[in-house]
Amino acid sequence: MAAPRPWTVLPHQPLVRHEDNLWSVQGTLPRGSMWRSMHIVRLDDGRLAFHNAIPLDAASMSALEAWGEPAFLLVSNGFHRLDVHAFKERYPAMQVLCPAPDVARVSEKVHVDGSFDRLPGGGALGVEIASGVKNGEAIFVVGSGPDHARRSLLFGDTLFNLPHLPGLDGWLFRMLGSTGSCQITRVARLLIVSDLPALRAHLGRLARLDGLTRLLFTHGAAIEGPAASTLAALAG
Repeated sequence: MAAPRPWTVLPHQPLVRHEDNLWSVQGTLPRGSMWRSMHIVRLDDGRLAFHNAIPLDAASMSALEAWGEPAFLLVSNGFHRLDVHAFKERYPAMQVLCPAPDVARVSEKVHVDGSFDRLPGGGALGVEIASGVKNGEAIFVVGSGPDHARRSLLFGDTLFNLPHLPGLDGWLFRMLGSTGSCQITRVARLLIVSDLPALRAHLGRLARLDGLTRLLFTHGAAIEGPAASTLAALAG
């Protein structure tokens, strides 16, 4: 087994504040033109849940640590293991959670404390296991504002919203149908999706959520405003 990857800061954008309890940041990967996002949710008790691990520069990490106590690392699936060990090393008390079907794979990089049912319920962060997927990937529902009435959805690899990318790998992603719009990619249908109609039906239900405000993606630009219509179109 390869040595654990140390804390490695790659180029990234500044932190973006979507809501008082929801921030995000976009960063690069070690190779290629695809980029990734990390979302940070401040729970009602002040603790932080990190959705996908991206090491940030010292100033950005200090800002997050001042905002709340890093408590949970949410690993979307077994493909998102690159920096999980480094986060656990930095925050030993942090609980690492991932989908139950991917515990063995993620455990190759870091000790896994359990699945997403260990998150505190009834607050700002809700969890829906995506219908029709074979890896147990979750869609996280973040409630913000008074009575948590504004809702944001956090997606892992179930949906991409990447533009067409440059370079040879960008050409490959385009040929694979992974870029250019918000979509369930062909790669996701091959590796993740087991029942496409069930997944589309789930997206249709989410499109009808009261207060749906935005969609946030591990791979792709945020969608603000037309969140419901975007999901409804995918469901159709």
